[in-house]
Amino acid sequence: MDPSLLPSLAWFAHVAHHRSFTKAAAEMGVSRANLSQNVKALERRLNVKLLYRTTRDMSLTEEGQRLYDVWYPALIAVERTVRTMHDARDEPSGLVRVNTSRVAAKTLLEPHLEEFCSRYPKLQLELVADDALANIVADGCDAGIRVGESLAEHMVAVPITPALEMAVVGTPAYFMRHGHPSTPADLAQHNCLRFRTPGGAILPWEFTAPGEDGHAFTVEPQGSVITNDDDGMIRAALQNVGLIQHIDIAVQRHLESGALVRVLQPWCKPFAGFYIYAPTRAQMPAKVRALIDFLVEKREGMAALRQPLSNKKRVR
Repeated sequence: MDPSLLPSLAWFAHVAHHRSFTKAAAEMGVSRANLSQNVKALERRLNVKLLYRTTRDMSLTEEGQRLYDVWYPALIAVERTVRTMHDARDEPSGLVRVNTSRVAAKTLLEPHLEEFCSRYPKLQLELVADDALANIVADGCDAGIRVGESLAEHMVAVPITPALEMAVVGTPAYFMRHGHPSTPADLAQHNCLRFRTPGGAILPWEFTAPGEDGHAFTVEPQGSVITNDDDGMIRAALQNVGLIQHIDIAVQRHLESGALVRVLQPWCKPFAGFYIYAPTRAQMPAKVRALIDFLVEKREGMAALRQPLSNKKRVR
């Protein structure tokens, strides 16, 4: 279909609906003469007569009625959809698909689902948990959540956590039996529980030497357990099996309860935390903005909660 016909078809539909050029012109905010000229031009382009006109009356030809019966309901449906889209910019509604790592889903989203759903009853939230980096545009997602180090440059990103650290932790019972590592080199004498990434590699443990000029380096962990489930790794550590390295917010509640104890903290440099990101800020849907604002609000609370933890005594 020739797109240039669409304006004239829309004008014809309003004229046919009112059976009056005068009423249609008033509704559309144009002159009667302009409206009449557009409909005449449409008839010429289609090479068919659509309206019978007299000085006092107007009616549809058989071809005009056929066109009206098909086109007017479609036009109303389009107008309704556009109006709904306009309303959605003001009130968050519809489906929000979020691609997120499993750690972020469990620590940043799942604990607040009841509050989020209560606050935005017209929103539906779909969590696409995927530890591999994803193209949210190609995957049909509205937003993604990843650590700041792995974000694409063209994305609009907003931090939703404070700076984070990789924490090496174990149970008090484990340390009573095996002692405490003083440096990452001491890990060679410990059972280190290992994590296998979606790509199949064993994740190395990351450290930075203390001091302003400290260099970053990694240690290849060695131990009796390998898993691709970070929750399973934490559960194994809680059974006194060995040490793990994980993002601090993932083990925070166990540190607060004393079930796990942190070691080697001076060797773990803070890094950019989790961000929520979307393709563009222009015409950002209200549903995406609502999720971003909600998670930013939770970030402020998280910063306050983590402050007492940072002041707790740690085993070095």
